[in-house]
Amino acid sequence: MSDENKFNFSEEENSQITNEMNKEAAVEEKKEAVKKDAQGLFVSIKTFLSELLDFREDTDRDATITAIKADIPFKGATAWILVCSIFVASIGLNANSTAVVIGAMLISPLMGPILGVGLSIAINDIDTLRKSLINLMTMIVLSLLTAFLFFWLFPLSEETSELLGRTRPDIRDVLIAFFGGLALIIARTKRGTIASVIFGVAIATALMPPLCTAGYGLAEGNWAYFGGAMYLFTINTIFIALATFLVLKILRFPMLKYANSAKRKRISRIATIVAIIVMIPAIWTFLTVLQESKYERDFKNYVENEIDTNPNLWLQRKDINKDTKKISFYFNGDVSDEMISDLQNEKKNYENLQDFELVINANKTRSADRLTESLDRAYADLDRKDNVIDGLQKQITELETNISNLNKLIESKNTNQNAVSFSSLSRDAKVRFNDLEYFGYAKMLESKDFINIDTVTVANVRWKVKLSDSLVLIKERDLQKWLKNELKVDTVFIKRN
Repeated sequence: MSDENKFNFSEEENSQITNEMNKEAAVEEKKEAVKKDAQGLFVSIKTFLSELLDFREDTDRDATITAIKADIPFKGATAWILVCSIFVASIGLNANSTAVVIGAMLISPLMGPILGVGLSIAINDIDTLRKSLINLMTMIVLSLLTAFLFFWLFPLSEETSELLGRTRPDIRDVLIAFFGGLALIIARTKRGTIASVIFGVAIATALMPPLCTAGYGLAEGNWAYFGGAMYLFTINTIFIALATFLVLKILRFPMLKYANSAKRKRISRIATIVAIIVMIPAIWTFLTVLQESKYERDFKNYVENEIDTNPNLWLQRKDINKDTKKISFYFNGDVSDEMISDLQNEKKNYENLQDFELVINANKTRSADRLTESLDRAYADLDRKDNVIDGLQKQITELETNISNLNKLIESKNTNQNAVSFSSLSRDAKVRFNDLEYFGYAKMLESKDFINIDTVTVANVRWKVKLSDSLVLIKERDLQKWLKNELKVDTVFIKRN
């Protein structure tokens, strides 16, 4: 067979080959179309996210710098606003009122110097940094002095949950301060003003309550409260300034220019050193508080899972010392060696408690048998006391009956048969007029012309002190009307004691 005959196909075969080639071409075209659609979708999502999250185009750098510098000084009206807001916050903490504390934060001008610190480090402005630090220290001293005077002079100073909540910072306080600072500086850099965001940050970062709590610690001489509250305030301050620094660097705020290049380099080095100094304690604080939060979380879970669920353990007190890495439990009753060993083994299941020493303090003298004996004795004592109380109650009932009979006898001798019983009258008067504290009545002889003598009814009353004069007059008129009807007389005089 020749070569020409080898490639001679029938029309049907040629049609099949053509169809296969067309199908392959169509598949390739679909793949290319899918790729283009995917690329277009990716570009669209990227563009959408960029427009949604990018805030650099909406930044007013000059206005932001001017506004932050204007809020740094503390003098005149700003100082008085700070004093008043500290007083309001202290009252809210003392009264355990969250609403009052929030109201105090809304009027507080504490943010200015802290933002000034972050701004000055970001743009190498040493003069602004110096001014911000001076005003920040002035703000702290003035706030502490105001809170100290309030809690020292105010007669109703007591520990409340609002106060105690500011003495032990945890990882949430760090996050609140940092993200609150981010929200604040982003709002500050935006063209225009977002008052609601700024107010929300003032509430979230909570700079004032720690200062007021520190003043309370000074007034009470409680250095643990003072140190914990100032630690929380320091955390908030550092992370707000750090957030300000980072945002301004991201937004590429212009560095301050100096005519002298040597001075510019020196200022740049100082700003860099200050930035590092600020960031090192910020990182250290974050890691420290994070680790302490882990200790607290595992300790809480350990107590709930291994002790509270065990009916054979009666926990009275617990303590965790993170410095010495020691956990102490105080149990009421004896704890067996097997139970102590089990608690030691279960502690290994909690990662952050594995290297802690477990100290078990049990009252071995009060075993289960002794507790049962003490309980039996207590029940016996209660039975004896119940018998004594029953006897006394019978005597009281008999005395009440005798007193009632004597009252009736006295009334029968001093009144005629048609007179109203004073016991019944006084009881009805107290029921109808529950503000009465004293009631009495008697027949009295009187003479207007010193010749003719009349008999009048006089009621002596004493009302509760809280009643106003106008209300007393109304009640006396009602009482007079009621007595006339009860005593069947035309005239009753009300005499007030």
